Amino acid sequence: MAQFQFVMRSGPTPGKVFPVEGNDLTVGREMSNSIAINDSEISRRHAKMELRGSSYVIQDLGSTNGTFINGNRISGVQVLNPNDMVSFGENIVLIYEMVADPNATMLSAKAPRTAARGRKPVPAPAPTAEPSPAYSGSVPAGPAPAAAPAKKGSGKLVLIIIAIVVTCLILACVAGLLWIDADDTGARWCQYLPFLARWLGAVCP
Repeated sequence: MAQFQFVMRSGPTPGKVFPVEGNDLTVGREMSNSIAINDSEISRRHAKMELRGSSYVIQDLGSTNGTFINGNRISGVQVLNPNDMVSFGENIVLIYEMVADPNATMLSAKAPRTAARGRKPVPAPAPTAEPSPAYSGSVPAGPAPAAAPAKKGSGKLVLIIIAIVVTCLILACVAGLLWIDADDTGARWCQYLPFLARWLGAVCP
């Protein structure tokens, strides 16, 4: 169970810890209060606290200098949260803190060890490899036939053939042009290449 406490930041005894215990508490200057702070800033019965569920609430009891939470003066019931700064008057400042129950921490830390001591490790069963069944007459699969490598010379042969064909075509065109041009009359130009003859300036019928 969580516990709460006040730690005085400023006042007559800085650093003093005031445990917050019980369902109903009072804060004031008189020693009869649950949290007694002997200072003129605090009224005899300055404020009261009450446990509601798992949190404490605080209420001012009509004190002279007032009760403040995080710098704001309260006028009614106010819930206290951990790390709240509670001021009684102007000079008395306390920090509201939550403290974990050390007994609960010790029990929770010991529980796994006790359970671990009571258990014995059970060895895991070793995996057994089942032999693969043998079939009579079965032939073990041989290695897959390797793919026949592509012939490197085929590409070069195709290029050579294409070059020969192109060369023959060029030579045939040149020979044809020479044969046409050998005619002094220009009749062959008009007969076989009339469009080229007109472009060159010849007159064809």
